Amino acid sequence: MDDLPGFSLAVSQNRYLSTEDDEMHAVLTVTATGAVGAAAAPEVAQVIAIDCSGSMANPPTKITAAQRATRVAIDALRDGALFAVVEGTHAARMVYPARPGLVAADRATRDAAKRAVGGLTADGGTSMGVWLGLARRLLAGHPTAVRHVIMLTDGQNGESDEVLDAELARCAPVFTCDSRGIGEDWQPRQLLRIAEALHGTADAVRRPADLAGDFEAMTMSAMGKLVPEVRVVVRTTSLSRLDFLRQTFPTEADLAGEQVQARTTAFTTGSWGAESREYHLRLTVDSSDVEPDRDIRVGRVDLELRRPGATGFEQACDPQVVFAHWTDDLKLSSVLDPKVAHYTDQIELGEAVRNGCDAHDAGDVATAAAEWGRAVALATQLGNEKVLVRLLRLVDVVGDPSGGVVRVKERPLAGDLLSAAVGSVVSSMSPDGLSSTPPVRSPAATPSAPDVVCPDCHRTWPAGSAFCGACGHRLSAP
Repeated sequence: MDDLPGFSLAVSQNRYLSTEDDEMHAVLTVTATGAVGAAAAPEVAQVIAIDCSGSMANPPTKITAAQRATRVAIDALRDGALFAVVEGTHAARMVYPARPGLVAADRATRDAAKRAVGGLTADGGTSMGVWLGLARRLLAGHPTAVRHVIMLTDGQNGESDEVLDAELARCAPVFTCDSRGIGEDWQPRQLLRIAEALHGTADAVRRPADLAGDFEAMTMSAMGKLVPEVRVVVRTTSLSRLDFLRQTFPTEADLAGEQVQARTTAFTTGSWGAESREYHLRLTVDSSDVEPDRDIRVGRVDLELRRPGATGFEQACDPQVVFAHWTDDLKLSSVLDPKVAHYTDQIELGEAVRNGCDAHDAGDVATAAAEWGRAVALATQLGNEKVLVRLLRLVDVVGDPSGGVVRVKERPLAGDLLSAAVGSVVSSMSPDGLSSTPPVRSPAATPSAPDVVCPDCHRTWPAGSAFCGACGHRLSAP
């Protein structure tokens, strides 16, 4: 496999269960290292779907930013990459090429596409499922390629959830999708649902000027994918039943599995470059007819990939086994695997961020402060800098961030609220190794230590404060 990344699969778990336990939790770490050799890059196909509904003209900086960003994305396509640009309103229309299909990127087609993008105007409604449906039809004719869609919107989907979900189910085997929201009137939960179903990302564009850089980064990432599709295959035994497999890093997302054989479920994870991802596996296990104090195999995990140019899957690396070991030794069974503990707290963090946003939208500032304070403490504990930065645009931290005491800013920007909500699924990498003791939360700052002064705004904060509660500047090393 000199033309592919090298894949590895590791299982982290505490296999020891008390005789009363019937759940086994494990974290799967999948890593793809850089490709070896100088083989040709795989075929890649990209569709850019731009919201051109009437609201994109209010203010007109949104449609202007979308045009500029689309041109930048077109320039970022490598020579030979297949691409198309789609205009999205209540319908979906080809912008380039004029007829449905994809064209190979070269100097002439890039220039023609950028000229066509200059003619985009804002008028009509918003039907995201229709846009994605056209992208699916365009990409379906290239089943062996790395297939990717960029979707931009500034509004709320006018279709029912059932219509959108049905289209997402049709799109899921075809392409991955990164979606972005611009302005102040889109719904984070809609974009998160699209990202989850299509193995991509969702995020907010806080400033129109940021959009071009984001489009370029998403396109460059797609150009760097080396494996069109990877799937995790979970096999259970007569003693176990699969409850779920969900992605936990770099973002949280539920995965829909497909039963390929009896007791065998395959979860597609989209295309891959050189990267690491982690997944939380939960099995229901039965100890009624099991001899205690011995390792019992309750599951097997395989990693399979589809090579560029191929339609079938092959083994990517050695499989890993999930064990259960029932014991009366509470010292062994009470230890929580640190990776499992990390992602349990990460789920709580995401819920706290979203609950705070919902409370703030409802005018309940006290509940928003309590939820966001809990989120600040968890983000600090988990080292989740990306979520913490978004939270600090909404709140002022009082004292040590790990204490979770915050004040909601008087008038947080609508864009910052959207950014926090859609970013609530961003996670941090879990720690390595199995701890012999349960994880310990960070202690509060020592009262006798000297206060710290923010170098930016010169406000004074208690010792141990990681961030300035006034301006958000970092006060100590992470």
